[in-house]
Amino acid sequence: QVQLVESGGGLVQAGGSLRLSCAASGRTFSNYAMGWFCQAPGKEREFVAAISRGGGSTDHRGSVQGRFTISRDNAKNTLYLQMNNLKPEDTAVYYCAARYSTNYAYTVGAYDYWGQGTQVTVSS
Repeated sequence: QVQLVESGGGLVQAGGSLRLSCAASGRTFSNYAMGWFCQAPGKEREFVAAISRGGGSTDHRGSVQGRFTISRDNAKNTLYLQMNNLKPEDTAVYYCAARYSTNYAYTVGAYDYWGQGTQVTVSS
């Protein structure tokens, strides 16, 4: 079992920045590829970014490329999402997820464990 706890969400004006964190416990963090997903009201949960278990490979969805950066610190058992130049359309609950694999995936069903989510609200 892996426990994931997100933090760092909040209310920010358009153009601002936030850094989300996801603290992992319970199993060896470096055995898991990790992902960030978001879910806006009335919409399905969707992929934002992902990172391989060693951190050497990452991917971000097109609408956040150049603004968001996923990273991890395996020594601290923590996943991050640096969010810059935030836009109102980024408003959502953000979830971190763990996948017992070297490589990440892009679908919700491919991940084994989920955090409870943290709210990000961007005002215009």
